[in-house]
Amino acid sequence: MSQSHAHDNIGVPRPALLAMGALAMVALVGASWVRLSGVDIRAPDAVVAQERALRFEDRPDGAVAVVDPKTGKTVDTVTGQAGFVRGTLRGLARERKRMGLGAEQPFVLMGRADGRLTLKDPATGRVVDLESFGPVNAGVFARMLASPAQN
Repeated sequence: MSQSHAHDNIGVPRPALLAMGALAMVALVGASWVRLSGVDIRAPDAVVAQERALRFEDRPDGAVAVVDPKTGKTVDTVTGQAGFVRGTLRGLARERKRMGLGAEQPFVLMGRADGRLTLKDPATGRVVDLESFGPVNAGVFARMLASPAQN
């Protein structure tokens, strides 16, 4: 014997389902239109207040040396896991490899007038807004922008 409960037959009314489906479709069509039309919906970037060319080199001990390509001197050394730095650089290096480019050309780290940081790869044109990943992660790159060259 099975017992029937009042909550077993609760359904969503058809008009509500149609309204949810229409809302989802409008959102999908709107997002597709913006993406395909090329309309730029981002706020314009602030002017560059400071910039520095940097090369990143893996060291045998697992650290990443941050090198000023003009002087060849180390600006900073990223040790430990450094997941954000490694992940950012891995993505940019993957794009270079896909395009058949090497690691010769340095990246450009830019500090903007509004305090935001941007890492640009002039070889591919790819730009990473570092502030998008939070102040702690962006702070690692901010340190590289401000550091004087070491030995």
